[in-house]
Amino acid sequence: MGKIVVDLADIDERFLRNNRVICLFSGGLDGTYLLHHIASVLPSASVLALTIELGGGDGLRAGRVCDRLGFDHLVLDQTDEFLAGYAFPAIAAQAVYLGTHPISASLTRPLMVQVATAVAHEQGYDAVLHTADGTQNSLRRFNQTFAALRFSGSYGSPFAVDAPSREKKLLELADSGLLELVERSRPESARYSTDVNLWCREFEADGLDDPERIDVPEALYEWTTPTATEPVEVEVSFQHGAPVALDGQALSAADLVRSLNALVGAYGLGRYIGLEEIANGQKVQEVREMPAAHLLLDAYRRLEQASVDAATLREKIHLEQIWVHEAVEGRWLGPLRTAAQAFIGSVAQAVSGRVRYRVSGAGLTPRAVIAHNPLYVRDRVEIPQA
Repeated sequence: MGKIVVDLADIDERFLRNNRVICLFSGGLDGTYLLHHIASVLPSASVLALTIELGGGDGLRAGRVCDRLGFDHLVLDQTDEFLAGYAFPAIAAQAVYLGTHPISASLTRPLMVQVATAVAHEQGYDAVLHTADGTQNSLRRFNQTFAALRFSGSYGSPFAVDAPSREKKLLELADSGLLELVERSRPESARYSTDVNLWCREFEADGLDDPERIDVPEALYEWTTPTATEPVEVEVSFQHGAPVALDGQALSAADLVRSLNALVGAYGLGRYIGLEEIANGQKVQEVREMPAAHLLLDAYRRLEQASVDAATLREKIHLEQIWVHEAVEGRWLGPLRTAAQAFIGSVAQAVSGRVRYRVSGAGLTPRAVIAHNPLYVRDRVEIPQA
């Protein structure tokens, strides 16, 4: 059984000589700093930088850093699997954290670990490292998924305890010439920690943490910059709980989400700010933009109400926060979330039909809810009288 890595001192020359290492790597500041550290400790270390592409476009930026440092780089596109197996089930689960913001990283971490451990087994790597720190719930999401999979190698984050400051990382990477590679495609990366996939853009640090003074620079938002002036109508179709078409045109999961991100985001809709509890009971502020999720979550609930009886819905609503809690706590593979998923997935089989909206700067205005197997009446006079 391998060790659990918790700080940079664990990544010493002995560790690197004895282990072939996978580093989960998006090309950002923390991952680049880790690879730079490894290169400075043992330039000949056997390292695979693994970029798991989830629609955020990380591969190119990550590749530039790996080329500079001379490490092997593998990009695996898991966007379709992420949407179908994680984001779309989250729609059915109405996965909003305590009513404030839809979850995202809770969905990506278990997929990333499952992909990384599969690569480790297939290609003979002994350790898998990530870069979440002690202020981030992703630390236990990553580590608990490794444990649930019974990964026999070493795993963890060298930033789990006593992490170098962001300023220290910036200075060292600037001195090494690596910082400009990090900033080239995302200039905000030096100041902010960003996590981007096709479902969500999330950012933290540098003044975004204070809930008593919320001031998010407008330049941080890319998907929800208001550019549209005239309202439009859009119709989304669901089949057995999954979104499958826009305006009657069948689309792949990625194209559907990408289209809604552009359409809904053009009206400035889909921005979220909320507090999330971390392991020690304290709460940190979360800032994100999720325009497609903004519409899809609302549409699903409306179609679900039209298709499912109230008693079943009441029980499902109770289970939704259990599903969310287990995902947020890193227990995606645990028996409780799995059981909640079974119930929610069963209910989703009845959710088929279409929801139409008028989209404007004022928000989403429902224009039609058309269920395939409706429980509603279209005119009260149709209701039998006792």
